[in-house]
Amino acid sequence: MTERSGNRTASTSRRGAVNEFGRDGWLFSVDDRGRPSDEPYILLHGFPGGSQTWHDVADALVANRFRVLAPDQRGYADGARPRQVDAYVLPELAADVLALADAAGADRFHLAGHDWGGFVAWYLAAHHRDRLASVAILSTPHPRAIAESMLASLQPLRSSYVLAFQVPALPERVLTMLGGRLLRSGLVASGLPAPFAESYVARTVQPGALTGALNWYRAAVRHPHHLRTVDSIEAPVLYVWSSRDVALGRTAAQGTARHVTGPYRFVVLDHVPHWIPETRPAQVASLLTEHARPSA
Repeated sequence: MTERSGNRTASTSRRGAVNEFGRDGWLFSVDDRGRPSDEPYILLHGFPGGSQTWHDVADALVANRFRVLAPDQRGYADGARPRQVDAYVLPELAADVLALADAAGADRFHLAGHDWGGFVAWYLAAHHRDRLASVAILSTPHPRAIAESMLASLQPLRSSYVLAFQVPALPERVLTMLGGRLLRSGLVASGLPAPFAESYVARTVQPGALTGALNWYRAAVRHPHHLRTVDSIEAPVLYVWSSRDVALGRTAAQGTARHVTGPYRFVVLDHVPHWIPETRPAQVASLLTEHARPSA
């Protein structure tokens, strides 16, 4: 069954479930779990993952009576890989999420984002507060806290790979050669479990897939003003950071509190790598549930 409304197309299989949705001619795949009548929780993955990032988290949330919507985002979905870098600016990425919520009939929803999905979640919290029941961020500090940490910590060294990704074509060639061996070894070395690394690399080596993923970084560097528009956040925020994150340091994580004016909870996971949803799914699901239902 297909439902059409405005510029979106929602494809359903089981009653009320959204398996894919469209926006501006692009088609996004969605892992939709739980009952359509339950509270919606949208989960946004980061680089170089996909909806599979959240599989174990989603199962636990569904058991807690949430409807989970985990999309393969722009550049990752097979049917949504624009070639132009400017198609990956934050307003476009955020609009994709709102189109998913509309397709699912969710006027308001809980939102969680990891890594780059965290940046999108911060942006939505700043610009579309009325759509969010709550927001949870894993790993990614508030953008202004990251900017401040560039002058007060080793964050520039941690973020140096972002500059390497700005070179056209070469990162794609290097990271996908020999079946993605270099990317796979780097992911595992940073703490990502091998089965997830295999799954992520298998998708990344598909034609055009890595360019779509890297265009998130390229668009952010070309259009930094979008990150600067993320002001203080009034929505209830849960921020989860892990002490063995090789990309995002403690200074920015601790500085995030200065940029949240609403209810705020900061959780540090000791001895946990950057890959929080993949390595601590039960704990993540518990934290997300507590955050969405603080009085339960």
